[in-house]
Amino acid sequence: MNAPASTTRPELAGHPHFHYRDGVLHAEGVALDKLAAELGTPLYVYSRAALAAALGSYRDAIGDRPVLVCFGMKANSNLAVLKEFARLGAGFDIVSGGELQRVLAVGGDPSRVVFSGVGKQAWEMRAAIEAGVMCFNVESQAELRRLSQVAHEMGQTARVSLRVNPDVDAQTHPYISTGLKENKFGIAIESALDAYRLAASLPGLEVVGVDCHIGSQLTDISPYFDALEKLLDLISQLAEEGITISHLDLGGGLGIRYTDEIPPSPKALLDGVFARLQARGLGHLHLVLEPGRSLVGNAGLLLTTVQYLKHAEARNFAIVDAAMNDLLRPSLYEAYHGLRAVRPRQGDEQEYDVVGPVCESGDWLARQRRLSVQEGDVLALESAGAYGMVMASNYNSRGRPAEVMVDGDKYYVVRQRETLADLIRGESTLP
Repeated sequence: MNAPASTTRPELAGHPHFHYRDGVLHAEGVALDKLAAELGTPLYVYSRAALAAALGSYRDAIGDRPVLVCFGMKANSNLAVLKEFARLGAGFDIVSGGELQRVLAVGGDPSRVVFSGVGKQAWEMRAAIEAGVMCFNVESQAELRRLSQVAHEMGQTARVSLRVNPDVDAQTHPYISTGLKENKFGIAIESALDAYRLAASLPGLEVVGVDCHIGSQLTDISPYFDALEKLLDLISQLAEEGITISHLDLGGGLGIRYTDEIPPSPKALLDGVFARLQARGLGHLHLVLEPGRSLVGNAGLLLTTVQYLKHAEARNFAIVDAAMNDLLRPSLYEAYHGLRAVRPRQGDEQEYDVVGPVCESGDWLARQRRLSVQEGDVLALESAGAYGMVMASNYNSRGRPAEVMVDGDKYYVVRQRETLADLIRGESTLP
């Protein structure tokens, strides 16, 4: 996905809020070369309108059906992003006490928060109970006992949903597949009934739901339905045991377009789910979804500036100022991100690997891309709104990038660029 030969193309595939105008790539009404010049690079840029449109696609699909959308905030936990989703009425799927603090900081409603994750600590449980979260998605019998102890000591009741591992292949990257027997997540479907019996017997717990999450970046919805059938069988078994379930949480995982994928729509998923619920006499269940990537992935870009062009015998390298510490996905998953010149050049293209300055051979952002590029040019890595800044680090003692939110023809710095002083704050030497 190199820059188009003609810069009159109105939008980028899958990214309608990023488009060329007068030969310059824009985020909504803001020219990205202007942002790069004023704020420097690397720089994350988000579109407020893109966030609203992504959540709107779920709202349109839901209609008047009983569905709660909880943003899977591990994808992007910037306060401005969270505030926007809270303002639009979304709930939140959290996986740590720190994420809970972020939700509370933006005025998010704790009663619309589900707390997931395999390793919740007692202090996190206490904080979530005190805040009044909607539900804990519990992932083991050991966690059930710990949560029961914490809630009982507080004189409170914790609402629980057990995350069931249905042993369904999500057909995605093994690092982001979470629904197979060999994955660390959830309780095996064969052991789920015993786990629910335990939950129902423990003090301080109230069983309210069944939870499942099979993986991320799914471009086929059939694995959802394979998992759903197993969950519905379990819910029927629980009813026979006198354990009443009020909600079904199907997790997140809907994919986005990075290259030529055609991900399923929220409507296709929801229509299929509710048809199956009605057929099984379970249409009364409330549904919880935990989308992350599909709400923010295509709402963000990472801007980076070419520092040097290096023509080696085997490869040509465009060495840029962003690196694997800024955007880890290519190094971690061999993930593909579209690459665009902010000001495309006319002229002969050459094939380049776009690499960063970190001292690792794995420090690359894009491979074998045809570019017409010179030193000083600004490039945009597409689909960087999910698992970008949240996975950034200070490796090689590099400050993390700034983040900007664009709103129409205005922009707001929503995270300052880290300084050299920030890098050593909190450290000390021996006397």
